[in-house]
Amino acid sequence: MMLDKVLYRSVTVFDLMVVAIILIIAIVITKALSLYLRRFLKEKVNRGHLEIFVKITSYSIFIVALLIILPLIGVKLSGLLVAGGIAGLAIGFASQSVIGNLISGLFLMIERPIAIGNVVNIDGTVGIVEDIRIISTTLRTFDGPFMRVPNQKIFTANITNYAQNVARRFEYVIGIRYSDDADKAIEIIKKLIEEHPLTLISPAPMVFVDSLGDNSVNIIARIWAPATEWFGVKTELLWKIKQALEKEGIEIPFPQHVVWFGDKKRAPRFEVPESGKNSSGETL
Repeated sequence: MMLDKVLYRSVTVFDLMVVAIILIIAIVITKALSLYLRRFLKEKVNRGHLEIFVKITSYSIFIVALLIILPLIGVKLSGLLVAGGIAGLAIGFASQSVIGNLISGLFLMIERPIAIGNVVNIDGTVGIVEDIRIISTTLRTFDGPFMRVPNQKIFTANITNYAQNVARRFEYVIGIRYSDDADKAIEIIKKLIEEHPLTLISPAPMVFVDSLGDNSVNIIARIWAPATEWFGVKTELLWKIKQALEKEGIEIPFPQHVVWFGDKKRAPRFEVPESGKNSSGETL
């Protein structure tokens, strides 16, 4: 029969058909189980943890399918384990960085300093975590490009996770003229902060005179907003503060310099009379 035809050593056409069927069944089970897990655990498990769990489940199914398939195509598992051990030693010495990334990826999954969707700063690189794999993590920077970062670098780097806390603080330094009323400026700024729907009452905002600069009285405003909304609040509120201060006649001064030429008492005074002529009658 056609199905009993030997193709390679003791591997027959029937064996290849069984292999194909097992692969198809494994793919179908993986797709169906992944879809079910995402739907069933969507509201119960963190998105990042869910994706990691789905990947581990998928890899496990394929490993089981592979262990079933190998004997059917004439590969002995005992010999494969010996060869795999020798090859593993050789590859381990040749690819220490890959193993380091693999181990770091496992520790990242256990410790969970970052999750998919978090806005993070990793050694000066700011972006949104798009995917966490075994070897590397993918970030999407705010100007668009995707960046692949090895997990070993992430595990040993200083990580700032802006989304770990539900609230985030931002700060303004607002300079006003020395002739302006600082108390009035502070009152205007506090009122705008209280009226904004997305600024937080707790932690409470702080508005105070911080320093007396060369050209201005510097007022600091420290404001808390939801971590997901802080950037929009920051840009919107700053423009409203500028408009409100200008409306009340409080201006942000330009840098100024006073220059003295020689001794003030001995310095000659040059005055231009209202007529526009000097003492000699020459038109200026």
